[in-house]
Amino acid sequence: MTDAKESKSGYAEIEGVHLYYEMEGKDADLVLVHAGCTDRRMWDKQFSVFARHYRVLRYDMRGYGKSTLNTGPFSNRNDLHHLLEFLDIPKAHFVACSIGSQTTMDFALEHPEKIASLTLVSPAVSGYPYEGPPPQHLLDLIAARQSGNFEQAAELQAQIWADGFKRNLNQVNAQVHELVRQMSLDALNNQIDAIRETGFLMEEPLQPPAMDRWEQIAVPTLTIAGDLDDDTVMAIADLLATRIGARKAIIHATAHLPNMEKPDEFNQIVLEFLRQM
Repeated sequence: MTDAKESKSGYAEIEGVHLYYEMEGKDADLVLVHAGCTDRRMWDKQFSVFARHYRVLRYDMRGYGKSTLNTGPFSNRNDLHHLLEFLDIPKAHFVACSIGSQTTMDFALEHPEKIASLTLVSPAVSGYPYEGPPPQHLLDLIAARQSGNFEQAAELQAQIWADGFKRNLNQVNAQVHELVRQMSLDALNNQIDAIRETGFLMEEPLQPPAMDRWEQIAVPTLTIAGDLDDDTVMAIADLLATRIGARKAIIHATAHLPNMEKPDEFNQIVLEFLRQM
Protein backbone atom coordinates (compact mmCIF):
# COMPACT_ATOMS: atom_id res chain seq x y z
CA MET A 1 0.00 0.00 0.00
CA THR A 2 1.11 3.57 -0.64
CA ASP A 3 0.72 6.60 1.62
CA ALA A 4 -0.34 8.79 -1.31
CA LYS A 5 -4.03 9.71 -1.22
CA GLU A 6 -6.50 11.04 -3.70
CA SER A 7 -9.55 12.94 -2.48
CA LYS A 8 -12.69 14.12 -4.17
CA SER A 9 -16.29 14.91 -3.31
CA GLY A 10 -19.41 15.89 -5.18
CA TYR A 11 -22.93 14.93 -6.16
CA ALA A 12 -24.21 12.04 -8.25
CA GLU A 13 -27.56 12.65 -9.94
CA ILE A 14 -29.56 9.46 -9.54
CA GLU A 15 -33.23 9.10 -10.48
CA GLY A 16 -34.08 12.72 -9.75
CA VAL A 17 -32.07 13.13 -6.55
CA HIS A 18 -28.53 14.27 -5.83
CA LEU A 19 -26.47 11.97 -3.61
CA TYR A 20 -23.53 13.63 -1.90
CA TYR A 21 -20.34 11.56 -1.65
CA GLU A 22 -16.75 11.84 -0.49
CA MET A 23 -13.80 9.67 -1.53
CA GLU A 24 -10.27 9.45 -0.18
CA GLY A 25 -7.33 7.09 -0.58
CA LYS A 26 -6.06 4.65 -3.17
CA ASP A 27 -5.97 0.90 -3.95
CA ALA A 28 -8.92 -1.45 -3.25
CA ASP A 29 -12.33 0.12 -2.80
CA LEU A 30 -14.15 0.22 0.55
CA VAL A 31 -17.67 1.65 0.90
CA LEU A 32 -19.15 3.00 4.16
CA VAL A 33 -22.97 2.99 4.48
CA HIS A 34 -24.49 4.91 7.38
CA ALA A 35 -27.30 4.12 9.83
CA GLY A 36 -30.83 5.51 9.63
CA CYS A 37 -30.29 7.90 12.56
CA THR A 38 -27.13 9.42 11.11
CA ASP A 39 -25.45 10.43 7.85
CA ARG A 40 -21.94 10.06 6.39
CA ARG A 41 -20.52 11.93 9.42
CA MET A 42 -20.95 8.86 11.61
CA TRP A 43 -17.78 7.59 9.89
CA ASP A 44 -15.63 10.62 10.78
CA LYS A 45 -13.30 8.46 12.91
CA GLN A 46 -13.02 5.78 10.21
CA PHE A 47 -12.87 7.68 6.92
CA SER A 48 -9.27 8.94 6.92
CA VAL A 49 -7.97 5.97 8.94
CA PHE A 50 -9.29 3.44 6.44
CA ALA A 51 -8.10 5.66 3.56
CA ARG A 52 -4.51 4.87 4.58
CA HIS A 53 -5.15 1.37 3.21
CA TYR A 54 -8.11 1.63 0.79
CA ARG A 55 -9.90 4.01 -1.52
CA VAL A 56 -12.81 4.83 0.77
CA LEU A 57 -16.24 6.06 -0.30
CA ARG A 58 -18.80 7.45 2.12
CA TYR A 59 -22.05 9.09 1.09
CA ASP A 60 -25.37 10.41 2.34
CA MET A 61 -28.37 8.28 1.46
CA ARG A 62 -31.25 10.19 -0.12
CA GLY A 63 -32.87 12.53 2.38
CA TYR A 64 -29.83 12.52 4.68
CA GLY A 65 -26.99 14.97 5.18
CA LYS A 66 -26.35 16.87 1.96
CA SER A 67 -28.35 14.51 -0.29
CA THR A 68 -31.72 15.52 -1.68
CA LEU A 69 -35.04 13.66 -1.70
CA ASN A 70 -38.05 13.45 -3.97
CA THR A 71 -41.48 11.87 -3.53
CA GLY A 72 -41.09 9.06 -6.07
CA PRO A 73 -40.62 5.36 -5.29
CA PHE A 74 -37.07 4.36 -4.44
CA SER A 75 -34.83 1.84 -2.78
CA ASN A 76 -31.54 2.57 -1.05
CA ARG A 77 -30.00 -0.55 -2.57
CA ASN A 78 -30.81 0.74 -6.06
CA ASP A 79 -29.33 4.14 -5.20
CA LEU A 80 -26.17 2.38 -4.02
CA HIS A 81 -25.94 0.44 -7.27
CA HIS A 82 -26.25 3.59 -9.37
CA LEU A 83 -23.74 5.46 -7.21
CA LEU A 84 -21.13 2.73 -7.68
CA GLU A 85 -21.75 2.80 -11.42
CA PHE A 86 -21.42 6.60 -11.46
CA LEU A 87 -18.08 6.37 -9.63
CA ASP A 88 -16.89 3.37 -11.68
CA ILE A 89 -16.48 1.06 -8.69
CA PRO A 90 -16.85 -2.52 -9.98
CA LYS A 91 -16.28 -4.30 -6.66
CA ALA A 92 -15.70 -3.24 -3.06
CA HIS A 93 -15.52 -4.14 0.58
CA PHE A 94 -18.54 -2.79 2.48
CA VAL A 95 -18.81 -1.57 6.07
CA ALA A 96 -22.41 -0.71 6.91
CA CYS A 97 -24.39 0.06 10.05
CA SER A 98 -28.00 -0.70 11.06
CA ILE A 99 -30.38 0.18 8.20
CA GLY A 100 -27.24 0.66 6.14
CA SER A 101 -26.38 -2.99 6.76
CA GLN A 102 -29.87 -3.99 5.60
CA THR A 103 -29.38 -1.93 2.45
CA THR A 104 -25.99 -3.47 1.84
CA MET A 105 -27.11 -7.05 2.38
CA ASP A 106 -30.06 -6.54 0.04
CA PHE A 107 -27.68 -5.00 -2.49
CA ALA A 108 -25.33 -7.97 -2.10
CA LEU A 109 -28.14 -10.40 -2.90
CA GLU A 110 -29.00 -8.51 -6.10
CA HIS A 111 -25.38 -7.81 -7.13
CA PRO A 112 -23.13 -10.46 -5.57
CA GLU A 113 -20.41 -9.82 -8.14
CA LYS A 114 -19.82 -6.37 -6.62
CA ILE A 115 -19.09 -7.61 -3.08
CA ALA A 116 -15.57 -8.42 -1.85
CA SER A 117 -16.59 -8.64 1.82
CA LEU A 118 -19.27 -7.47 4.25
CA THR A 119 -18.85 -5.89 7.67
CA LEU A 120 -22.33 -5.50 9.16
CA VAL A 121 -22.47 -3.29 12.25
CA SER A 122 -25.50 -3.43 14.58
CA PRO A 123 -27.13 -5.40 11.77
CA ALA A 124 -30.68 -5.17 10.50
CA VAL A 125 -32.07 -7.68 7.99
CA SER A 126 -35.00 -7.31 5.61
CA GLY A 127 -37.82 -9.70 6.49
CA TYR A 128 -36.75 -10.22 10.09
CA PRO A 129 -39.84 -11.26 12.11
CA TYR A 130 -40.00 -8.68 14.88
CA GLU A 131 -42.32 -9.96 17.59
CA GLY A 132 -44.75 -8.19 19.91
CA PRO A 133 -45.99 -4.61 19.88
CA PRO A 134 -43.54 -1.77 19.17
CA PRO A 135 -41.85 -0.48 22.35
CA GLN A 136 -43.18 2.79 23.75
CA HIS A 137 -40.05 4.77 22.90
CA LEU A 138 -40.50 3.85 19.23
CA LEU A 139 -44.16 4.86 19.32
CA ASP A 140 -43.14 8.18 20.89
CA LEU A 141 -40.58 8.68 18.13
CA ILE A 142 -43.11 7.97 15.38
CA ALA A 143 -45.59 10.40 16.95
CA ALA A 144 -42.98 13.16 17.21
CA ARG A 145 -41.94 12.69 13.60
CA GLN A 146 -45.53 12.67 12.30
CA SER A 147 -46.46 15.76 14.30
CA GLY A 148 -43.46 17.68 12.99
CA ASN A 149 -41.86 18.04 16.41
CA PHE A 150 -38.44 17.40 14.97
CA GLU A 151 -36.46 18.68 17.94
CA GLN A 152 -38.13 16.08 20.15
CA ALA A 153 -37.80 13.38 17.48
CA ALA A 154 -34.09 14.06 17.05
CA GLU A 155 -33.52 13.93 20.81
CA LEU A 156 -35.43 10.64 21.03
CA GLN A 157 -33.38 9.15 18.21
CA ALA A 158 -30.19 10.08 20.02
CA GLN A 159 -31.50 8.53 23.23
CA ILE A 160 -32.59 5.32 21.51
CA TRP A 161 -29.58 4.72 19.25
CA ALA A 162 -26.63 6.65 20.69
CA ASP A 163 -27.41 6.13 24.38
CA GLY A 164 -29.42 2.91 24.51
CA PHE A 165 -31.43 1.81 27.52
CA LYS A 166 -28.96 -0.46 29.29
CA ARG A 167 -26.87 2.20 31.05
CA ASN A 168 -27.22 5.26 33.23
CA LEU A 169 -27.12 8.78 31.86
CA ASN A 170 -23.71 9.39 33.42
CA GLN A 171 -22.32 6.52 31.32
CA VAL A 172 -23.49 8.03 28.02
CA ASN A 173 -21.02 9.55 25.56
CA ALA A 174 -22.26 13.15 25.37
CA GLN A 175 -20.34 13.97 22.18
CA VAL A 176 -21.78 11.00 20.32
CA HIS A 177 -25.26 11.83 21.60
CA GLU A 178 -25.04 15.41 20.33
CA LEU A 179 -23.69 14.47 16.90
CA VAL A 180 -26.41 11.85 16.43
CA ARG A 181 -29.04 14.35 17.54
CA GLN A 182 -27.78 16.90 15.01
CA MET A 183 -27.56 14.37 12.16
CA SER A 184 -31.06 13.18 12.98
CA LEU A 185 -32.40 16.73 13.01
CA ASP A 186 -30.76 17.52 9.67
CA ALA A 187 -32.34 14.41 8.12
CA LEU A 188 -35.78 15.17 9.54
CA ASN A 189 -35.70 18.65 8.07
CA ASN A 190 -34.73 17.14 4.70
CA GLN A 191 -37.53 14.57 4.87
CA ILE A 192 -40.36 16.79 6.14
CA ASP A 193 -42.79 16.12 3.28
CA ALA A 194 -42.04 12.42 2.86
CA ILE A 195 -42.52 11.42 6.51
CA ARG A 196 -45.68 13.39 7.28
CA GLU A 197 -47.97 10.37 6.87
CA THR A 198 -45.93 7.38 8.08
CA GLY A 199 -43.19 8.99 10.16
CA PHE A 200 -40.50 7.27 8.10
CA LEU A 201 -39.25 7.04 4.53
CA MET A 202 -40.95 4.13 2.79
CA GLU A 203 -38.76 2.38 0.24
CA GLU A 204 -39.54 -0.50 -2.08
CA PRO A 205 -38.65 -3.73 -0.24
CA LEU A 206 -36.49 -6.53 -1.56
CA GLN A 207 -38.56 -9.53 -2.65
CA PRO A 208 -38.02 -12.13 -1.39
CA PRO A 209 -36.31 -10.51 1.62
CA ALA A 210 -32.83 -11.36 2.84
CA MET A 211 -34.26 -13.38 5.73
CA ASP A 212 -35.50 -15.94 3.18
CA ARG A 213 -32.17 -16.37 1.36
CA TRP A 214 -29.31 -15.89 3.76
CA GLU A 215 -27.53 -18.87 2.23
CA GLN A 216 -26.84 -16.88 -0.94
CA ILE A 217 -24.36 -14.68 0.94
CA ALA A 218 -21.05 -16.35 0.09
CA VAL A 219 -18.44 -13.65 0.78
CA PRO A 220 -16.37 -13.21 3.96
CA THR A 221 -18.65 -11.52 6.49
CA LEU A 222 -18.03 -9.90 9.85
CA THR A 223 -20.75 -8.70 12.20
CA ILE A 224 -20.05 -6.20 14.98
CA ALA A 225 -22.40 -5.30 17.83
CA GLY A 226 -22.30 -3.31 21.04
CA ASP A 227 -23.17 -5.24 24.18
CA LEU A 228 -25.47 -2.40 25.34
CA ASP A 229 -27.55 -2.45 22.16
CA ASP A 230 -31.10 -3.75 21.82
CA ASP A 231 -31.49 -7.52 22.26
CA THR A 232 -32.93 -7.85 18.75
CA VAL A 233 -29.68 -6.57 17.24
CA MET A 234 -27.73 -9.15 19.21
CA ALA A 235 -30.13 -11.86 18.01
CA ILE A 236 -29.60 -10.86 14.37
CA ALA A 237 -25.82 -10.87 14.88
CA ASP A 238 -26.12 -14.41 16.28
CA LEU A 239 -28.19 -15.47 13.27
CA LEU A 240 -25.60 -14.09 10.88
CA ALA A 241 -22.96 -16.14 12.67
CA THR A 242 -24.96 -19.37 12.58
CA ARG A 243 -26.71 -19.04 9.21
CA ILE A 244 -23.92 -17.71 6.97
CA GLY A 245 -20.86 -18.33 9.11
CA ALA A 246 -20.15 -14.66 9.81
CA ARG A 247 -17.46 -13.85 12.31
CA LYS A 248 -18.84 -11.96 15.29
CA ALA A 249 -17.19 -9.27 17.37
CA ILE A 250 -18.68 -7.60 20.45
CA ILE A 251 -17.51 -4.14 21.50
CA HIS A 252 -18.20 -3.73 25.19
CA ALA A 253 -19.75 -0.67 26.84
CA THR A 254 -21.25 0.56 23.54
CA ALA A 255 -24.76 0.70 22.13
CA HIS A 256 -25.95 0.94 18.51
CA LEU A 257 -23.04 2.96 17.13
CA PRO A 258 -19.88 1.25 18.42
CA ASN A 259 -17.70 2.82 15.73
CA MET A 260 -18.50 6.27 17.14
CA GLU A 261 -18.10 5.33 20.81
CA LYS A 262 -14.91 3.27 20.56
CA PRO A 263 -13.39 4.11 17.18
CA ASP A 264 -9.89 2.78 17.89
CA GLU A 265 -11.16 -0.66 18.89
CA PHE A 266 -13.64 -0.71 16.02
CA ASN A 267 -11.03 0.29 13.45
CA GLN A 268 -8.62 -2.38 14.64
CA ILE A 269 -11.28 -5.10 14.40
CA VAL A 270 -12.32 -4.10 10.88
CA LEU A 271 -8.80 -3.65 9.51
CA GLU A 272 -7.67 -6.98 10.92
CA PHE A 273 -10.65 -8.66 9.24
CA LEU A 274 -9.94 -6.96 5.91
CA ARG A 275 -6.22 -7.84 6.01
CA GLN A 276 -7.20 -11.50 5.86
CA MET A 277 -8.89 -11.10 2.47
